[in-house]
Amino acid sequence: MVNVKNTLVLILLAGFTLQTTLAQEVGLQFYSLRNQFKADVEGTLKIIHDWGITKVEGGDYYGMPPGKFRKLLSDYNLDVVSIGASYEDLSGDLKGVIKKARDFNAKYVMCAWIPHDGDDFTIEDTQRAVEVFNKAGKILSQEGLVLAYHPHGYEFRPYGDGTLFSYMAENAEDFFFELDVFWAFHGGADPLDLMDSYGDRIVLLHLKDMRKGVIGNFSGHEDVETNVVLGTGQIDINTIVAKAGELGIEYMFIEDESSRVLQQVPRSLAFLKEAVKR
Repeated sequence: MVNVKNTLVLILLAGFTLQTTLAQEVGLQFYSLRNQFKADVEGTLKIIHDWGITKVEGGDYYGMPPGKFRKLLSDYNLDVVSIGASYEDLSGDLKGVIKKARDFNAKYVMCAWIPHDGDDFTIEDTQRAVEVFNKAGKILSQEGLVLAYHPHGYEFRPYGDGTLFSYMAENAEDFFFELDVFWAFHGGADPLDLMDSYGDRIVLLHLKDMRKGVIGNFSGHEDVETNVVLGTGQIDINTIVAKAGELGIEYMFIEDESSRVLQQVPRSLAFLKEAVKR
C-alpha cells in the first residue's frame, strides 16, 4: 500500500504562495475544458497556464500524437499528476494504465464510475468494485502509483448502519478516494463529515459548487449548468479547503463542467486565494 505523507513545504495555489505545514496544490480537471480542447488544444493549454495553474488531472491526448501533446504540456508548465482509468481498464490488464501514468509522470490513477444497472447501484456492485479496486490498487502501488476512486453520489445510498460508500471505505485496503464535494453533497452526504470519518483514505479532492436550490439524489447525474463559482453555491467550500489543509490532502482540482467555465474558473481561483488567507 502506498503511504501518503505530509511534508513541510511552500504551498503553491494557482499563482499564490502560503507557508503551511501541509503539502497542497490547486489544479484543474481537464474535463472542465473538454469543449475548448475540441476547438484548440494548444490554445486551451495556454488558457490554463495563464490562469496560473501548473497541476492538472487528465490522461487524454485530445487527438494529438502523445509526444507532441506532452511537449505542449512542458511548454506551458503543466504537470499531469493524476490520470483517469476506466473500471474496465482496472478490471483487466493494467499494463496500459501503468504505461500511461508513466508517460505523463503521474502519481495518481483515478477511476470515476462503477458500471451498474441504470440508477440501481447495489451492495453486490459495491463488493465487486472493492475487489477490483483492491486488486488493481495493490499492483499499481508496487509501481509507485496511488489508485483513487471518485464517487458520483450513488454510493451514498443507505446500507446497514451506514452507506454503500462507508462499506467501500471500510474495506479499502489498497485504494484511496478522490472526493468530489459536489457529488457527495448531491448524494446526500456531508463532505466535511466524510473528511472527518475517512480523512486517511481521501487523497484528492474535486472542488465544485452547486447552485442554490438544487436538490440532489442518488442518480449520479445532474445538469452541468448547476456548477457555479466556488463559494457562491450551497457547499461550504471555505471550510472544506481548511479541512483539506488539516488532512494534508495533496491536490485539490477545480472541476467546472458548466458552459461558463472560462468566466467562472478565474473567480473560483480568486475565492480560493481568499479562503486560504483566512
